[in-house]
Amino acid sequence: MFEEGNQDGIPQAAGDGSSDPQQRQWAMFAHLSSLLGGLLTTAWGGSLGCFIGPLVIWLVKKDTMPFVDDQAKEALNFNITVAIIFLVLFLMTIFTLGIGIIITGPLFVVVGIAWLVLTIIAAIKANEGVAYRYPLTLRLIK
Repeated sequence: MFEEGNQDGIPQAAGDGSSDPQQRQWAMFAHLSSLLGGLLTTAWGGSLGCFIGPLVIWLVKKDTMPFVDDQAKEALNFNITVAIIFLVLFLMTIFTLGIGIIITGPLFVVVGIAWLVLTIIAAIKANEGVAYRYPLTLRLIK
């Protein structure tokens, strides 16, 4: 389904319709929907809302658009991984009675910035028809 071929070593979709503008657009939406979910749910669970958008797009488009299926799963896995990281950092802060915020506070910021930058990069790559793979991501949905 995917072949190695571009200069970055990132797999590129081959013959699965990724050159189709509609598939590229939906794949881009799968990545960007996590940003929208994060903005809309910041007040009550922030990182939990980040994987709802990719989940909905994956469930709706997985059977009809293979490139969207791949990229929505990738976005979903990445956002679940980030939610787990945020949960662990939050629990570390709570279990240390707030003293751990000295360590977890900066980590929250670093992970948040990395999440934002990688999501934007993934959306751009998906719009170009390139199957983007997030680094350090748990592949929970296959």
